[in-house]
Amino acid sequence: MTEKANIKAILFDMDGLLLDTESIYTEVTQMIVGRYDKVFDWSVKSHMIGRDSYDAASYLVKALDLPFTPDFYLEERNALLDERFPFAKPKTGAPELIKKLSQSNVPIAVATSSNEHHFKLKTSNHQDWFKYFDTVVTSNHPDVKKAKPAPDIFLTAAKVLGYSAENCLVFEDAPSGVQAANAAGMQVIAVPDPNMSHDSFRDATAIIDSLTEFDPKVWL
Repeated sequence: MTEKANIKAILFDMDGLLLDTESIYTEVTQMIVGRYDKVFDWSVKSHMIGRDSYDAASYLVKALDLPFTPDFYLEERNALLDERFPFAKPKTGAPELIKKLSQSNVPIAVATSSNEHHFKLKTSNHQDWFKYFDTVVTSNHPDVKKAKPAPDIFLTAAKVLGYSAENCLVFEDAPSGVQAANAAGMQVIAVPDPNMSHDSFRDATAIIDSLTEFDPKVWL
């Protein structure tokens, strides 16, 4: 299952892993492309998960042959997202795991491709458990020069926590996030969306179906 290195800190992606924001992205994107009689389904979405906003938007426009630019899509989308993000629900087992790790004095961080504005909206109704994180690194951080699959965000989070890459374990739900963790020299547990094939996560150290399956005693 795992190399089980000497894990001392844990880094978490957020969207689709800690919070169910993916359903919000899907709803909003379908609202936009539906105006042009297009369908946004997993054949397209699976290629967009984990990418930075502009890269994902560019893929969408090309894949669905949409009559607008990525910038237009992002502008339309962001207004709709801002209304809905505060209603994002926790993923199963996320609040319980985060609280448990914090109470066990395990250093934990959020390493999210979301910008700070969106992070605040998404977590606005979840401060009762997001307060347990020791640090949060968003895409706005000055040391994050490149988005996933580049390792910048995980290396930055590890640096802020004060741990070496080899002592960090990453949780991810996107193939690009797994690539980023591997590029950072970290072990990574993939928690894929049920709609995604495990074949896309073969480079993960381990794959689980839910955060409830994670056993800290095995890793820490």
